[in-house]
Amino acid sequence: MPPVFTAAVALPFGLVIGSFLNVVAYRLPRSESLATPASRCPSCGTPIRPYDNIPVLSWLLLRGRCRGCGEAISPRYPLVELGTGLLYLTVVLAKDGASEIVLGLLLVTLLVPITLIDLDQRIIPNKLVVPGSVAALLTGLLLDPSFVPEQLIAGAAAFSFFFLAAMAYPKGIGMLGLYLGRAVAPAIFIALVAGVAVGAAIIVRVGSKQGRKTAVPFGPFLALGGIVAFFAGTPLVDAYLNHF
Repeated sequence: MPPVFTAAVALPFGLVIGSFLNVVAYRLPRSESLATPASRCPSCGTPIRPYDNIPVLSWLLLRGRCRGCGEAISPRYPLVELGTGLLYLTVVLAKDGASEIVLGLLLVTLLVPITLIDLDQRIIPNKLVVPGSVAALLTGLLLDPSFVPEQLIAGAAAFSFFFLAAMAYPKGIGMLGLYLGRAVAPAIFIALVAGVAVGAAIIVRVGSKQGRKTAVPFGPFLALGGIVAFFAGTPLVDAYLNHF
């Protein structure tokens, strides 16, 4: 498929999915329906008209405000839409095989709401992790059965080897293994290093006593490690093995 055509399809599709992931991130932790009611203004509750619900563009045209009440709408919404669209585009341009592309798109679709929900609620919901794990295995079985053993080994190894992180996020760690295979090792390493760095920065800023009491969500760091490892994890593992 020509890159121009791929970009023309992947980017807008990712923008639309990003809009839906905003809904998932808000409603799923509250056990609300993802389908009904239609999207509403968070301030006045007015249903958002279809022409005011175009990803990114509508927010820009309305200057980040509700058409009904004029209250500001968080820039997080278009940023999530744009970020998802760009990640979708990067996946389809960077990967060739059907299995890799599908796994990459699924991984992005899971990691975006996982990040948002953990930032807001300090949880990674099983309602995302369990179906996401099943989807990874089904993708492997249908599109690349030879990858399934590596998926299973990596999922189990990620939980076993990274014990401290797995105690807090066992299913999230295992899920990454199912998507990344052996590249899960640099994913978790990156997540741990980033988490420690942010924790250290908080302690420096607010002091040791208060910093240790500050809850830092690990989901965003898992997402960062997962995305980096999806694109560069296998070369990193190969370079490490060849060097040592």
